[in-house]
Amino acid sequence: MRKIALALAILGTTLVSALYTAPAHAQATRTWVSGVGDDANPCSRTAPCKTFAGAISKTLAGGEIDALDPGGFGALTITKPITLDGGGGQVASILVAGTNGITVAAGSGDTVILRNLRFDGLLCSSPQASGCTGSPGLTGISFLSGAQLVIDNCDIFGFNTNGISVAPNTSGAILFLEMRNTTLRNNTNAISATKGSGAAGVVEVYNSSFVGGTASAGVPSNGGITAGSGGIVTVANSNFQDLSYGAQVQSGGTLNVDSSLFAGTTSGILTASGTTASASNNSFYSGAAFGGSGTVNTANNNKIGGTATVGSATVNSSGVTIK
Repeated sequence: MRKIALALAILGTTLVSALYTAPAHAQATRTWVSGVGDDANPCSRTAPCKTFAGAISKTLAGGEIDALDPGGFGALTITKPITLDGGGGQVASILVAGTNGITVAAGSGDTVILRNLRFDGLLCSSPQASGCTGSPGLTGISFLSGAQLVIDNCDIFGFNTNGISVAPNTSGAILFLEMRNTTLRNNTNAISATKGSGAAGVVEVYNSSFVGGTASAGVPSNGGITAGSGGIVTVANSNFQDLSYGAQVQSGGTLNVDSSLFAGTTSGILTASGTTASASNNSFYSGAAFGGSGTVNTANNNKIGGTATVGSATVNSSGVTIK
């Protein structure tokens, strides 16, 4: 009997130990971060983590990390499908110097959602003035691999390279970026979409704002959105303000702009030699509506007012004219 009792006691101790240690290895479908959290916590609502990097390892693929309260939650590399939500009406910030804010390097079938977040790259002017301190962040969001990236209701500002970069790092890959209700301001270039390693970057922008700054001579110095080689960009219902260019297409790129406003831009839509952009139902109020030496196809419904001119690009679409 004593041997049986001893065996049961040992078994009971082992089970208790296993039950105690199991939660340390568990992942949750929803985790939480807080400005007063601790990454040693399980990232539950009552014991939140401090950073996104601390929470992501405790979050299941396809799960969600939510911010409980205002805070700076740090840079992050995302390698799986996940949602980051900063919550409504508070400051859920990612502030970086000399590096990227979020890098998305997910699997080929993965969807990543970034919602209600603020990205601060510390670039106080472009080019960075002598009175500015610190090293500016490079790119706010760098999309390298995955299936789809959704950016909703974010504020991205002060980055010295790009606010957002879409550049596939896998040959033959196609990356889809959908952005809506987002503001990009005072970035050297707001969005860049390129093919990377023989692939394509597809960007769709809705209901968003691109805002730049001015150099000492009062000339807009920041760039808007660029469709580079392999970049396929569509913009609708958005506005471009105080930029050297609002949207531009480079060799090998595709650009479509619809129902958008351009004001304070040196060139609204900028076309490189040999390229073609499509423009419909846009309004231009300064600078050249269509700059560069490429071609713009229109639907005979773009409006040019204020001090704007048609610009140097060739404008054609079955012989239509600009209204």
